[in-house]
Amino acid sequence: MVRPPLPEEVRARGRLLGELLRSARGERTVPQISAASGVPAETLRKIESGRIPTPAFFTVVALADALDLPLADLVTHCAAPAPRAEGVA
Repeated sequence: MVRPPLPEEVRARGRLLGELLRSARGERTVPQISAASGVPAETLRKIESGRIPTPAFFTVVALADALDLPLADLVTHCAAPAPRAEGVA
């Protein structure tokens, strides 16, 4: 069964997540974070590059823990902006 393509807003959130994880990684290498989190290095690379825009919840939790990144920060950074009401500037 072929999965339908993800909407652009979902892919954009995935890119934001990848950027945040990459930034939080800082000078640490992908293998270092992989070892600390238990997430395969290739999976981390794919998330950081946006090739996995919707990683599993427990994968994100493991990475956030290894990076000392509060989940609330992930939500704040990656959440879609609230829709604007009509007529509001």
